[in-house]
Amino acid sequence: MKISVLQMPVAIGARDENMAALRRMLDAAMADTPDVIVLPELWDIGFFPRPLENFVDADGAQAKELLSSLAKTHHVHIVGGSVAVKESDYTANRCYVFDRDGALVADYDKTHLFSPAKEDRFFRKGDHRAIFTLDGVPCAVAVCYDLRFPELFRRYALDGAAVIFLPAAWPTARIRHWRTLTEARAIENQVFFVAVNGSGAFANGMPLGGKSAILDPWGERLAEADEGETILSADLDFSVRDEIKRTIDVFNDRREELY
Repeated sequence: MKISVLQMPVAIGARDENMAALRRMLDAAMADTPDVIVLPELWDIGFFPRPLENFVDADGAQAKELLSSLAKTHHVHIVGGSVAVKESDYTANRCYVFDRDGALVADYDKTHLFSPAKEDRFFRKGDHRAIFTLDGVPCAVAVCYDLRFPELFRRYALDGAAVIFLPAAWPTARIRHWRTLTEARAIENQVFFVAVNGSGAFANGMPLGGKSAILDPWGERLAEADEGETILSADLDFSVRDEIKRTIDVFNDRREELY
């Protein structure tokens, strides 16, 4: 399975500009014939303009139409980062996943909301996990701040996920945590981990840190970006994961009766 990550330059509150950047970068990424394209968190409007209600996507209609069309046109799976979706009585920070035929196969609302940025005042917490299959491979998705809650990723691993995708909007100021925690989540759960950050800045001007990465189950970085706009690709060799699980079977050695 070949993964291509789009570390997009995300403009605050500029959906049309961001959609144009997505089209441009996805077209370029297809030169490597990836199986899966992955986008960052809130690629549609950035993290996040105020008042938020002036920028939300009603029922996710614009994002779904574009992502479905691109997936079908390019015959590629798309893990659609996340977008600000307005439902009838709440707003969600939501990831949509589309298959090669442009069909919606999963959605996930960010579970842990970043209270220091008051995200929990504007978005509703997600209430479900998302496991889905791409080309026969069991996959899962979480979003940004979820990374700091290892229980979610262990649950995904126990549910059989072989690849976990993490769209994010992660600041430069905490990029050491990003690199450490993505590596830890890959190693402790023996999964491939695809962490996708944006480039640019938050609405308050704080810079996004970039450093998107594709990690194997040893925590080795198969590919890693710098800070700016980047297309990052890597092939996932699942025989490596199989060998790791045979060598160190942490799941067989767990003590569920204690924790």
